Amino acid sequence: MKRSITVLFLLVVSAATLLHTSLAGADSLSIGVTIGNPPPPPPIVLQAPPQLVVVPGTPVYHAPSVSFNFFFYAGRHYVFHEGAWFVATSFGGPWTFIALERVPQPILAVPVVYYKIPPGHWKNKTGPPPWSGPGPGRGPKHK
Repeated sequence: MKRSITVLFLLVVSAATLLHTSLAGADSLSIGVTIGNPPPPPPIVLQAPPQLVVVPGTPVYHAPSVSFNFFFYAGRHYVFHEGAWFVATSFGGPWTFIALERVPQPILAVPVVYYKIPPGHWKNKTGPPPWSGPGPGRGPKHK
């Protein structure tokens, strides 16, 4: 275990040195390391493609007839399950964990009212979820 931590530390230090060299004039530098396993995929079983309905004002579709958070955008299916996002090319999976940063912005901006199981503390709210990004009524504003 000690050896793997040392190797990881050296990789992080090397990456930081490279970034520092290439971003010499930058105001700040941020490096993050995540250690752990992605959450398990949701236990979704669909015998047929669900009926999809467009989320008004967006290019995203949702499935009102299923009992879980199911969205469709740009040829891919997205599910928000137990605090994590999953993606699949088919309505029945297989589902693959996808980091929040990689979920397309139109999916993240879907108002909470289109979730069957709203995210955490947003259960009794309307509007976009907390990760929807900057914009009118969405997340922190940038200068």
